[in-house]
Amino acid sequence: MTAPKENQTPRRRAPGMSPEQRREMIIQTAIPLITEYGSAVTTAKIARAAGIGEGTIFRVFADKDELLQACIAEALSPEHAIRELGAIDVSQPLPDRLAEAAEALQAHMDRLGAIIGSLGHGGGKHPGTVRGAGRDESTTRIRAALAELLEPDKAALRRPPEQIAALFIGLLFTQPRTEDEPDLTSQELAEVFLHGALSGGAG
Repeated sequence: MTAPKENQTPRRRAPGMSPEQRREMIIQTAIPLITEYGSAVTTAKIARAAGIGEGTIFRVFADKDELLQACIAEALSPEHAIRELGAIDVSQPLPDRLAEAAEALQAHMDRLGAIIGSLGHGGGKHPGTVRGAGRDESTTRIRAALAELLEPDKAALRRPPEQIAALFIGLLFTQPRTEDEPDLTSQELAEVFLHGALSGGAG
């Protein structure tokens, strides 16, 4: 005799969700799975993780490719990084502000790199989507938010805050990795950027 399935968890239909809310929920569920499995992740696996039927995915996305593109767009979105930059206390010394900004931006880049890297292993067109207007707009908005963080020290800067922000982002994005030396901490990166490589400054 087959035992009753008392412990089986019923699928929820999320009756109170609008299509937009359901779409967002599916994207947030899919992102870590894409990071783990790349483009090989199935919509069935995403549906199970979200606790919904697979058909629910196709009521808000035309197909799996559209879902993957939406996840890339979410990873590219600068909103979270901009909120974190805006929350930094501008009364702190500039090196401390820049160190906090570096941590927020590194987290943003790590998230983006994880999902793009996972999809990149599967080939196809998805990695190329980060090289368009979406990425340019994201970088522009992040640069503007960082420039606002530099604004209180505008008089002490060699260049306008917007240009200094662009230089700092460039340094952060291209920070070299060496096998025999530990990576710079966010504080060290800020100090080197502001005061140069000489210990104690120029003599």
